[in-house]
Amino acid sequence: MHHRLAAKLVTACALSLAFLWSAPAMAQGTEPVCNKCHEENNDSIKSTGHGAGNDANGKACQSCHGDATEHVASRGKKPVVGDKQAKGNTGAQKSEACMSCHAGNRQLGFWEAGKHAQNDVSCSSCHNIHGKVKNPIAQPYSTTSRTIEADTCGTCHKQVRNATMKPSHHPILEGKVKCSDCHNPHGALTQAMVKHESVNQQCFSCHADKRGPFMFGHPPVEENCLSCHTPHGSSHGKLLNEKVPNLCQDCHVQGRHPTAFYGQNQAWIGANGQPVTTPSTRFISRSCLNCHNSIHGSNAPTNRGRYLIR
Repeated sequence: MHHRLAAKLVTACALSLAFLWSAPAMAQGTEPVCNKCHEENNDSIKSTGHGAGNDANGKACQSCHGDATEHVASRGKKPVVGDKQAKGNTGAQKSEACMSCHAGNRQLGFWEAGKHAQNDVSCSSCHNIHGKVKNPIAQPYSTTSRTIEADTCGTCHKQVRNATMKPSHHPILEGKVKCSDCHNPHGALTQAMVKHESVNQQCFSCHADKRGPFMFGHPPVEENCLSCHTPHGSSHGKLLNEKVPNLCQDCHVQGRHPTAFYGQNQAWIGANGQPVTTPSTRFISRSCLNCHNSIHGSNAPTNRGRYLIR
């Protein structure tokens, strides 16, 4: 009786050891055939969703790079048939591989109508699924090795990149505001691919105190915030297009009191609108905002609100 029990235990142990010994071999067998030559690329996607769908035949690899049957049989001497990521392909051809899986993403609903797709920008221009870098370097103003989004966008949008370095700017370089907080890089029907239906609605998504409604509104503000502000960066405070009072005088050339201190002959304006030898110092080192500080709109009664006075 004891001999039979011992025999069963020995058999069970042998089967267990055989399973354990075969497990690494089975796991090794599931490595894609592409791994023999492209080990680094395979390792970069092992732990991602792209690598999870791979098999011994390199199913995931071939879904992006094309049929590799002849390529493998010739040990790399023949090119992959129909490689959608080949260098000579157009942006639309390169993006086709990505869209075959990601087309259902709601962020990509207007990809074909977006400026990027129309200008032959492909998914791989910004994304790289084999993007793990050896010895990653920490980015400035950040505790992560991941590249700040503005650095990627700035490789093409250099003028915008330069604007973000001006004294008055949204905290884009600091990583507190991302380009995608305002824009949808995957396509939108709005101007500059902003996420909301208008520029004002986009600004109000953060600056809700400027939304109103106001009893007395400021028409340029209600029309477009960009009439006075530039969103990426400015040499003037509060992202203004130019310094006050010059900014105000672009529209307010006449009023109940003088609003411009230069005449047609570039001389100081006198009481009757004629150049005088003794200039008025009314606007020197002063600002319209000293009195009209409710420039986005006012709910104050009577003339205080009508003229946006404090």
